[in-house]
Amino acid sequence: MSDINITVQERVGRKCASSGSKWEPIMGYSRAVRSGNTIAVTGSVGINADGSYAKNVGEQTARSLAIIRAAVEALGGKLEHVIRTRMYVVDVSKWEEVARVHGSVFSEIRPATTIVEVPRLIDGEALIEIEADAIVT
Repeated sequence: MSDINITVQERVGRKCASSGSKWEPIMGYSRAVRSGNTIAVTGSVGINADGSYAKNVGEQTARSLAIIRAAVEALGGKLEHVIRTRMYVVDVSKWEEVARVHGSVFSEIRPATTIVEVPRLIDGEALIEIEADAIVT
């Protein structure tokens, strides 16, 4: 997505991607880190560029995955390099809505995945947070 701006810097011998999230400098983390051929993408909520959230978990899932894709690509990977996703949702009864979006993105890639219900995410409007790991071949 053109409204997702990822910057990459070398830090401590590895490449670190930043999405400009307000939480990154506060918590001292990167959106994604590449070390060798491995990329780890931190938990990404489906926040829009203007700071708003869609009201449904399906749209937030799509946005989270778009942010993940942008981070992986900024570090030289591709979506097909993703080998695992972890999804944290505040209402697991909506798992099918999440699964449809995840499936549309990863239908041919088929990474290992987990979906877990949690009581709350870092932002009260966030309905889902997704992590991803990739190995660039």
